[in-house]
Amino acid sequence: MSNYPKIFIIVLNYNGKDVIKNCLTSIFKIDYTDFEVVVVDNNSTDGSFELAKAGFSKAKFIKNEENLGYAVGNNVGIRFTLERMADYVLLLNNDTEVEKDFLTKLVEAAEKNEKIGIVSPVIFSKHSRQIWFSGGEIGWLQMKTIHRKEASSADSYETGLATGCSMLVRAAVFKEIGLLDEDFFLYWEDADFSVRARKAGFKISVVSGSWVYHLEKSESNLKQKTYWLVISGLIFFQKNTPLLFKPWIKFYTALRKIKNKFDLKFKRNDLAEIVQKAYKDYGNIKI
Repeated sequence: MSNYPKIFIIVLNYNGKDVIKNCLTSIFKIDYTDFEVVVVDNNSTDGSFELAKAGFSKAKFIKNEENLGYAVGNNVGIRFTLERMADYVLLLNNDTEVEKDFLTKLVEAAEKNEKIGIVSPVIFSKHSRQIWFSGGEIGWLQMKTIHRKEASSADSYETGLATGCSMLVRAAVFKEIGLLDEDFFLYWEDADFSVRARKAGFKISVVSGSWVYHLEKSESNLKQKTYWLVISGLIFFQKNTPLLFKPWIKFYTALRKIKNKFDLKFKRNDLAEIVQKAYKDYGNIKI
């Protein structure tokens, strides 16, 4: 590239003391020439914000007064970057590490076609080194996102959605469709953003040679993860289900609630109580 677009990398942090240092260290080793790092902290209590500030003076830091969740927390950073004339914004989880050339390859792919609004790297599980995400689609019948986990021989290819774990977003996308939907506290906001971007005519691409490694720290608190996956999934399908699938979604949701009652009665699932609470709490949410 003769002209390097201005990139802001947003790392949202919440109690990431065991991962944030490795994440930021890998970012500051990349070969891209025009980028800035913005660490947005959701009021961490484990000292991770202070650790990052002390060790990475080149980054910019924003500390929220409470844990605002993924969408709102990232939106704080996105507004900050758009005010500073970002050409692209990269959302990156704090439990990731990146290859030196990952950003260069993402930007090169995006610059080839202005209709490419979102670009994703191939994301590997840090421990197993197996592919964790190489594209995805919405499984409307199953009410879930379906992650592709296979390598491709193509340099880049179109996909149905990107994951907020790592996605490069053209600034024009935010200006066209808005920021992340703040009705989502945690999970599914990336799928919602992907759906809205595609409806607006933007393409989503995966770049095979751009690699990121993901620890998936969320697995350490499975109850919290399950709770928000259920609530946010219900919000997503309420907002985005095509008319053709609406009767099925209503029926399938009822089946899932019946299954949850059986799981509770016969103690077939350790997470059944959490799922039940999520269904009840969703019923009190006004969308």
